[in-house]
Amino acid sequence: MVQRLVFRRRLSYNTKSNRRHIVRTPGGKLVYRYLKKPKKIPRCGQCKDKLRGILPARPQERSRLCRRKKTVKRAYGGVLCHKCVKEKIVRAFLIEEQKIVVKVLKAQQAVTRAKK
Repeated sequence: MVQRLVFRRRLSYNTKSNRRHIVRTPGGKLVYRYLKKPKKIPRCGQCKDKLRGILPARPQERSRLCRRKKTVKRAYGGVLCHKCVKEKIVRAFLIEEQKIVVKVLKAQQAVTRAKK
């Protein structure tokens, strides 16, 4: 005679958050072990690359982590990757340089007009 195992479930619906494994306890009883969703490594907001130095965690678990495990000590740390930050800094520098060049050219043109 085959005995059919009937397990009681906390949540009766087969959802992503209700995944479970059957495990035998030391007392010989079969029970469900509820599985947690996989942790994800945060990604860069610009290029969607994985951020290094940040602990993978679920959102609620991340809220309980200490600050150094959630960010890196850099401008935009924990939001943008190092490549995007470097690109942003270089772009800002070049824009400022371009503004200076435009001012110098205008000053030179003003001098040449004054001479004529």
